[in-house]
Amino acid sequence: QVKLVESGGDSVPTGGSLRLSCEASRDTDAYYFGWFRQAPGREREVVAVIDAETTSRPYTQYANSVKARFTTSEDTVRDIVYLQMNDLKPEDTALYYCAARRKTKLTILSMIGEHYRFWGQGTQVTVSS
Repeated sequence: QVKLVESGGDSVPTGGSLRLSCEASRDTDAYYFGWFRQAPGREREVVAVIDAETTSRPYTQYANSVKARFTTSEDTVRDIVYLQMNDLKPEDTALYYCAARRKTKLTILSMIGEHYRFWGQGTQVTVSS
């Protein structure tokens, strides 16, 4: 079982940048990771997912709303997953969660939140207009 702790959330103006971190309690190369967010009154939505252990380079997928603005990466030595967020907009305001899904022969990288078993407590991002 892996424990996740997010950090890096803050209040920034429109156009600002933030880097969120997700520290994992054990080897990140044994898990797929995802970033999700939930704004008040709205359903949770996927932001980005990452599989760092591929044959060539990390494989990532992004929600259309954040493509070209957000980048996720993984430090498999320090067991930290990052979400770099640039050109932030008020609609990015939400509680951001890191989630992990254990890699097995039966699991694949997924953008569906229900596929992730392990979740952090979340970190708040607020973007003012």
